[in-house]
Amino acid sequence: MQPQAYTQTRALDRSESAKVLRNTYALLAMTVLFSAITAGISMAIGMGRGMSLICSLAALALIFFVLPRTANSSAGVGVVFAFTGLLGASLGPMLGHYLSIPGGGQIVMQALGTTAVIFFALSAYVLTTRKDFNFMGGFLFVGIIAVVVCALGLVIASLFGIHMPLFNVALSGVIALLMSGFILYDTSRIVNGGETNYLMATVSLYLNILNLFTSLLHIFGFASDD
Repeated sequence: MQPQAYTQTRALDRSESAKVLRNTYALLAMTVLFSAITAGISMAIGMGRGMSLICSLAALALIFFVLPRTANSSAGVGVVFAFTGLLGASLGPMLGHYLSIPGGGQIVMQALGTTAVIFFALSAYVLTTRKDFNFMGGFLFVGIIAVVVCALGLVIASLFGIHMPLFNVALSGVIALLMSGFILYDTSRIVNGGETNYLMATVSLYLNILNLFTSLLHIFGFASDD
């Protein structure tokens, strides 16, 4: 009886994980599309960098203070859309800059295409192998802390007129690697039952994709002598 009960429990766990995965990917696709729309609106109205920063801060406020309280209710879906919409709008000035330079459209499409290939390839690997990447959590957390410290250093240096483009692009490369690791880690958590809330899972994967895209955009822009 015990082996049979264990098998039934495991089957239920896999069924629940599959449901969370389906809901996550469905919502992720809709929020990415919604972000593209808000980014287009942002470019159309000529949103400035100041307003872009306000949108980013508002999105952070939603994710830290509002979503944790609504993640288990239908209201959480609206919060996720508001969060992703604000971040999409905040990309407007950056995308507008790249699209305004010679070959900028190609740079954006190259970054977008590479992001899609990386995301689908890594996701497919986890879904196929069902490998547990939970062991990467500590390493990825330390990596994010290091990136934040380095980014603050770059901001402070720029205030004194010191610009380090090579260090900047190297940092973008590190961020791209970290986001690839987070895609493996977060997808693994969903597949193996570590994440059971599809709203939180969607936000995690969305942030991975967004940061991967912007990092690749900086790298390809630098490679194109921008």
